[in-house]
Amino acid sequence: MSTRNRLAIALTIVSLALLVPGLRQPMMTITASISLLGQNREIFRQTQSIIEAVRSLWNSGNAFVAGLILLFSVTIPFLKAIAFFVILTMKDVARRRRLYLTVRSLSKWSMADVFVVGVFIAYLAAVATDNLNAVLDTGFYYFVGYCLVSNLAFQLLEVDGSEATR
Repeated sequence: MSTRNRLAIALTIVSLALLVPGLRQPMMTITASISLLGQNREIFRQTQSIIEAVRSLWNSGNAFVAGLILLFSVTIPFLKAIAFFVILTMKDVARRRRLYLTVRSLSKWSMADVFVVGVFIAYLAAVATDNLNAVLDTGFYYFVGYCLVSNLAFQLLEVDGSEATR
């Protein structure tokens, strides 16, 4: 096994270690307040992780949106990691290459990075609005770390003894 593939395995393990707290820890806290008699009064505060957001959406009847977040931000990243390890254990180079190309196509649908951008835009919008505030919590940073490390691991992967092409 090449040095690049060993490094890719290590980075994949690190990415999974970042993904789990990225899904479970609070991602963002949003606070709404109102100015009343010269004092700011907090009227709303919500802190949620990705998993809690999926659960809340499901419980409030937004099953489609909950399913999309669950599929693209939870299920596909784990399937991608499993497929990554399968690619490295396959002996047949042609089959390994086909699975690699399939996973590469699947990775485009993961949308974990798009989800991060969406959360960041929501954060910026909340910060720019009077009487609304947002704070990015640890889950956001873990999830961003997952996105970066996972993409790097996949870029390092060699499927046929030479550098994998895009």
